[in-house]
Amino acid sequence: MTSDIPHLWPLIGVAVIIAGFILRFNPMLVVIVTAIGTGFIKTRNLPLIILLPLAVIGLLERHGLRQHAQNWISRIKSATAGRLLIVYLAARELTAAVGLTSLGGHPQMVRPLLAPMAEGATETRYGKLPDRIRHKLRAYAAATDNVGLFFGEDIFVAFGAIVLMSTFLHEAGIDVEPLHIALWGIPTAIAAFIIHAWRLRRLDQSLARELGGAPASDAPAVPATQEGR
Repeated sequence: MTSDIPHLWPLIGVAVIIAGFILRFNPMLVVIVTAIGTGFIKTRNLPLIILLPLAVIGLLERHGLRQHAQNWISRIKSATAGRLLIVYLAARELTAAVGLTSLGGHPQMVRPLLAPMAEGATETRYGKLPDRIRHKLRAYAAATDNVGLFFGEDIFVAFGAIVLMSTFLHEAGIDVEPLHIALWGIPTAIAAFIIHAWRLRRLDQSLARELGGAPASDAPAVPATQEGR
């Protein structure tokens, strides 16, 4: 019976997550602590792999990475949030298609670079942005990264999901090579790019309608009937 006790240690991570959410601690901090604890049981190198990128990104943000990104994109007068995200979508899909899935991502690319650049391009055209527009741009930036990664990595023949599908079909009596599955992922990736690029073009149009080329502010507009009072 005592030999079964050590196998219960990995379940401590579940208890940490439950306690963290009940006590309303920062969700990201709770998940990181759980991952570090699980990784320490398996290998002592995993905490370094998790914490080192977070420390580097935090240091870069402390020294104004977001502000530099906004200032740089603001110098390109023809840049819009939609155009910027379309370029990133193409780059994300192409790099994921050749297996370079770690070149992008929410913590290392979207939060410190992509979202601030989208906000900076929009501020250059329309002035100060209300919070709802900032949140909207951040959501589109995160969605663009998700779409590019999800449909791009399905083209990479060594991707785990492709191997899983090939194995599943083989067990069902259908022999399909992983290369064929990857090739059939190309039309889907192209369709995903076209559809999401169209949504990003509509994003530019909706920003033009909402902000109207005039500087935006968080204060509500004064009705015309009250201006003369």
